[in-house]
Amino acid sequence: MDTSSLWRATAPGPGFAMLEADAQCDVLVVGGGITGVTTALLLAEQGRRVVLLEAGEIGGGTTSHSTGNLYATTKPGIASIASHWGQDVAREVLAARAGAIDFIEQHSRDNPAAGFTRCAMHRGGRFAPDHAFIDQEHRALARLGVPVRMEHGFPGGLPPPSGPVLVLEDQAQLQPQAYVSGLAQRAARAGASIHEHSRVLELDAARRIATTASGSVKAGEIVLATHSPKGFHVVQAEMPVHREYAVAFEAGSVDPGPGIFWWEGDEGLSIRVFAHEGRRYLVVVGPEHKTGTHNAKAALMAVEAMANSHLSPGRAVHRWSAQNYRSHDGLPYIGRDRSGCFIATGFAADGLTWGTVAARGIAAQMAGKKDAFIERCTPGRFTPVKGAKTLLEEVSTMAGALLKDYLTHPQAEKLASLAPGDSAIVDSEGEAVAAWRSPQGELFAVSSVCTHLGCKVHWNSVETSWDCPCHGSRFRPDGTVIEGPAIAPLRRKQIREMG
Repeated sequence: MDTSSLWRATAPGPGFAMLEADAQCDVLVVGGGITGVTTALLLAEQGRRVVLLEAGEIGGGTTSHSTGNLYATTKPGIASIASHWGQDVAREVLAARAGAIDFIEQHSRDNPAAGFTRCAMHRGGRFAPDHAFIDQEHRALARLGVPVRMEHGFPGGLPPPSGPVLVLEDQAQLQPQAYVSGLAQRAARAGASIHEHSRVLELDAARRIATTASGSVKAGEIVLATHSPKGFHVVQAEMPVHREYAVAFEAGSVDPGPGIFWWEGDEGLSIRVFAHEGRRYLVVVGPEHKTGTHNAKAALMAVEAMANSHLSPGRAVHRWSAQNYRSHDGLPYIGRDRSGCFIATGFAADGLTWGTVAARGIAAQMAGKKDAFIERCTPGRFTPVKGAKTLLEEVSTMAGALLKDYLTHPQAEKLASLAPGDSAIVDSEGEAVAAWRSPQGELFAVSSVCTHLGCKVHWNSVETSWDCPCHGSRFRPDGTVIEGPAIAPLRRKQIREMG
C-alpha cells in the first residue's frame, strides 16, 4: 500500500545533498522536521555555524504526516492543563502556542505554497458523553479570557453533533511539507549547512560527535529534533507512543471550506479541506492507537469506513499515518537533558505548533535569554502527581509487552510457508526471528528484538514495518531504522528456508 501523505504528494522537497565529509560546527541539529529546521534557521540567524542532518528528506517524517492544523489550545484541551498546572501555566501555554502560530504566519508570507490560512477551530461531540468535555473546555477558555463561543452545529454540510460546538476563531492551517521546505531554503540562505539522506548511525553525546555513513560532525552543541530523542533518554520512560491514521479523499458533497473540525470521543475524527491546483481534498484523521499493539490495517479501514458513512466523500487518494509521543504531565520536554544534548519531544498530537515553540525556546536559551515557560518544560522536571496516570500507563505498557512477548512462543509456521505479503515471528534455530515475504517473493528476516531497550517488535501491515510497543522505534523489513529512539538497525538473519 502506498502510504505517502497528501502533503508529500503535493509539495516537492528542497533537494539538499547528503553529508559526504567530516565537518565541524557550533551547533548540530539532528532531524529535518519543523522543529529541527526552525531551530537551524534561528541559530543561523544568530550567526552560529549550524549543520542539520536529516535521515530522509526535509519534512518527510512526522511533519509531512500531520494534519497541517495550528491552534493555540491543545488536543487534550486547555482545561486539562489548567486542572493539573493552574490558570497561570494554562495562560502561558496559550501565549506560547499563539506566538508560534504568528511566527509561522510571518515565515509563510514569502512562500505561497505553504498555504497559510487563518480559520476557526470547531470542536463538537458525536455522543452524549462528549458534551462534558466541550462544556469544560468552553468554560476554561472563557476564564482565561480567550474569545470563544458555542454554536449548534458544524458548517458546510458536516453531520450535526450530538450537542453544542465550541468555536475558537483565529486559528490556522497550512501545507506542512511546503512550509518546512521553504523554511529549510531560508535557513540555508542564512548560512545553515543542511544535508538530507544523512542518517546518524552513531551519536557520542559526551564528545559531541555524530557519525553518518559518509561523514561525521563535531559540534559544540547538539539539538536532537527527532521527535523522540535518539539513544537512551530518561524522558522515553515517561512517554506513551501512539499512531493516528489518515485518509485524503477527493472532496464530495460535504465541503465545509477552511477550518479545523473535530468530532471528539473514542471514535472521533479530525476533518479539514485542502485545495491544490484546482482540486479539493477532504482530509480525515481517526482516533489514536498505541503503537505496536493494534491492527494497523483495521485502524485505517475504520477511518475510511467512518468517513464514507458520515461525510460522503469522493474516492480515497492518499492514506498515511503519524506517530506521536505524549509527555507524562501535559507539557512538552524542551531544553537540555541529562545527556547534555538539547531535546524537544512530548508534543502529543500538537507537534507543528509545539515544534515551533520548542525551536524558538532552544534558540533563546542558546542566546542566554530567560523564558519562564521554556524553563518550566525542562526535561529534568519531576512532577509525579501531575503525570501519575501517564507514567503508570507507560510502565504498564512496557512491562506488559516484555512479559507477553518473552513468554509467548513464536508462531508455529515455517518460513517456507510464508506467502507473499505475509509476516510472522518464527523460531529459527532456537531464536525468535521477525520475517516478512515481499509481494515479489523475497524473504526478509531480522532479529525480533528492538535495539533500543530489548522489547519485541510487532508487524505493521499498513506501513510495512516492524514497530516496537515500548518506546515507538520502527524498522523497515530489512531492519533499517525508520524512526524512534533506536539508532542501530535490527540485525539481519541469514537463514535457510526449509520445506
